[in-house]
Amino acid sequence: MTKVGGLSRRIIRSMVSLALITTLLSLLGSYAFYAVWFLLSPGSFTETDSFENVWLPSPLEWGWMALTLAAALGAAVLFALKLSRPIISPLNAVTESLRQVAQGTLSVRAESDQNAHGEAAQLVHDFNAMAERLERMDRERRFWNAAIAHELRTPVTVLRGRLQGLTEGVFEPTPALFHSLLAQVEGLGRLIEDLRLLGLADNGRLDLRRELTDLEAEVSAVLQAIEPSLQEAGFVVTSQVDAPPTLCDPVRVRQALLALLENALHHAMPGPLHIQGTTRQGACHLLVEDSGPGVPEAQATQIFEAFQRGEPHGHGSGLGLAVVQAIARAHGGAVTCRRSSLGGTTFDLHWPI
Repeated sequence: MTKVGGLSRRIIRSMVSLALITTLLSLLGSYAFYAVWFLLSPGSFTETDSFENVWLPSPLEWGWMALTLAAALGAAVLFALKLSRPIISPLNAVTESLRQVAQGTLSVRAESDQNAHGEAAQLVHDFNAMAERLERMDRERRFWNAAIAHELRTPVTVLRGRLQGLTEGVFEPTPALFHSLLAQVEGLGRLIEDLRLLGLADNGRLDLRRELTDLEAEVSAVLQAIEPSLQEAGFVVTSQVDAPPTLCDPVRVRQALLALLENALHHAMPGPLHIQGTTRQGACHLLVEDSGPGVPEAQATQIFEAFQRGEPHGHGSGLGLAVVQAIARAHGGAVTCRRSSLGGTTFDLHWPI
């Protein structure tokens, strides 16, 4: 506040100094003009004019000069106040808000004066945008910490309980038990890999190894791995890929398709599940279409955020669709969801050819 107040005083002093100098120069300039006139044309002055009568101001002239100087200084002060108010008021608001942000109050916003315009108004707008982004980042950080702790707690608890039971002789070391422990470890590994991928994507460091890829072969490879689980759950899987070899990262595309199919396995009703690959309008489209129940319109724009689930107690970590979106964006494309002709949801993963 002191620096801002000092700026206001400096503006006023500068305007007053400018007005004083301008007025004095005008008055002294008049005398300089008459001096040059007298030197160049002394005949213009009458012989009865003495030196004192010519050069020394009369009392009336002294009064006029004092009145002119006072009016100039008053006008300078008024103009300085009018000029400084739209500048100082936003600076005061931003300064006070910055102090509160530095103390940890990220919800504070600077209020813009109605007279503020130009760079001053833009300063307030930019500060509020920065504060809003900081608050959102802090909120997301807290959410991510809580969500990650929640996702890690269940498998770690299961592993600790089973291993402790094996150590104390409560459980028999059977192949089924070891298979269960391995499944928990694989789940942890998958969660860690998804978090790593999202972290790389957020930092713009998700590198792709692009190569000409046979999309039909990649779809077949993914189906070979997950189709038994889908069929066991009651899904009837069909695929149709009519796309020429396209430039992409085949590993990431398989990862994205697997995440979409696992999402259908956990959230869609058993029934037809159609996979389609095609190219149109300069883009390659990979679509997964299920038969329901579909994604509500209110969640259609949020479903690709991390740790978002279709149901309050849904399966999975809530990272699958976020991973799909990160892979799509790394390819320069996007992923969308819309109502399908089967009554469910169509996920459309597309990227430019």
